[in-house]
Amino acid sequence: MACWVCVDQASVGILEKWGRFVRVLEPGFSCIVPCLGEFVAGTLSLKVQYLDVRCETKTKDNVFVSLDCSIQYRVVRGNADDAFYELQNPEQQIRSYVFDVIRASVPKLSLDDVFEQKSEIAKSVSEELEKVMSAYGYSIEQILIVDILPDAAVRRAMNEINAAQRMRMAAVEKGEAEKILQVKRAEGDAESKYLSGVGVARQRQAITDGLRESVLTFSQDVPGTSAKEVMEMVMVTQYFDTLKDIGASSKTSAVFIPHGPAHVSDIAQQLRDGVLQANTAVSLMD
Repeated sequence: MACWVCVDQASVGILEKWGRFVRVLEPGFSCIVPCLGEFVAGTLSLKVQYLDVRCETKTKDNVFVSLDCSIQYRVVRGNADDAFYELQNPEQQIRSYVFDVIRASVPKLSLDDVFEQKSEIAKSVSEELEKVMSAYGYSIEQILIVDILPDAAVRRAMNEINAAQRMRMAAVEKGEAEKILQVKRAEGDAESKYLSGVGVARQRQAITDGLRESVLTFSQDVPGTSAKEVMEMVMVTQYFDTLKDIGASSKTSAVFIPHGPAHVSDIAQQLRDGVLQANTAVSLMD
């Protein structure tokens, strides 16, 4: 007596007769005869399957590290009977070979090389698994090293090293910035002093020219007056102008100045002595 069985899409069925494999049932309806010993022993999915494996091992520089691998594999349609009968637990078999390959390759690399060559590690695992699992009717589609996790203490040390390097770079940049500021400040100070000196020199030159012009003009307009008398009169005028400015300043509280007609002559005499000493010094230098 015959009956119908249905195999889902992207799957295949394993048909046995009296306990012996007969053929692979394709997706859809299939007719079997149970009274002749035919029955479906099981089904296999042809979809790509995922297996996540975490393997802990040691690097060449004695750092314990965990690698998270994602394996994508599937059953080969033409070898579905091998996949069904040859392996009792394919996931455990794949996991064992992943452990074997990773623990053989990672100890040859330093921690930095593990991060840089994770694609090479995945390639080695893929080649080894493909060579072994193809005999059992499985195809390895892709292997990804999705994460590399050193020990927590090692991660902290790596972060501290990175932070120290960045702080050193920041200190160098800060020092360069301060150096530039100091140089610019010194250049500005030098320029300011130069301009101040130029201003003072021009001011003194203007005062000297004004005094000389005043003396010449007064001597011409008032015959019989000497340059000494004119200079003393100018000094008296400037003296009283100075007293007026001091008294008119809002910030002046009290100023004690020896005041009297004789002091004007003393000031004039001191100026003449200073000018004569300066001229003498210039003559000796020449």
